[in-house]
Amino acid sequence: MNYLLAPGNLITVTGAVLTVIGTVAYLTGAANLSVPTLFYGFPIFIGGLALKTSELPPAKLINSQNALKAAKGEAPDELIKLVGDVTRWRYGQKAHLESSLEVLKLWDEDNPPQLKEIELLKSPDGYGARLKFELGGVPLGRWQEREDRLSRFFATGLKADLKILNSEEIDLTLLPINAENTSTSQHTDNESKQSQ
Repeated sequence: MNYLLAPGNLITVTGAVLTVIGTVAYLTGAANLSVPTLFYGFPIFIGGLALKTSELPPAKLINSQNALKAAKGEAPDELIKLVGDVTRWRYGQKAHLESSLEVLKLWDEDNPPQLKEIELLKSPDGYGARLKFELGGVPLGRWQEREDRLSRFFATGLKADLKILNSEEIDLTLLPINAENTSTSQHTDNESKQSQ
């Protein structure tokens, strides 16, 4: 993903270019060019800076775009929507899935959990997902207490499994209820391919 092409960056650069063109036109006496470019450029520049201060980058999608397109016909709509929601730029939010984490009581206002990666997992029994979170200010015990509720929250027919990666990160794996063993082995295969 190219962070230079973030909407906030594009708007800020566009506004800055228009402002510079307008300023140069004003200083050289080209009133026809200076008025519209300054009139539009400066507010666009300020708006872009405002977006940059509230920017939340997308979570990293592990699957290829081809795999994601193939999954759209088979995976539950809730999972496809989840992937779409967390893999786009967000503005004015502290974390992806902010409202969901608040409902699940997995929220800390000062240091919320951050979704870093998402991966669709395919198994013979259907599709699931793996979400990698930085815990932030929410203790691991609170995640473990809500493991059953996490199973029912994102889509029906899934079972949640928490895997502790280190003291600050966890994997939340949501698997079809009959596919826990097969998807886990596929996930391990994917990790080994990535490390090569």
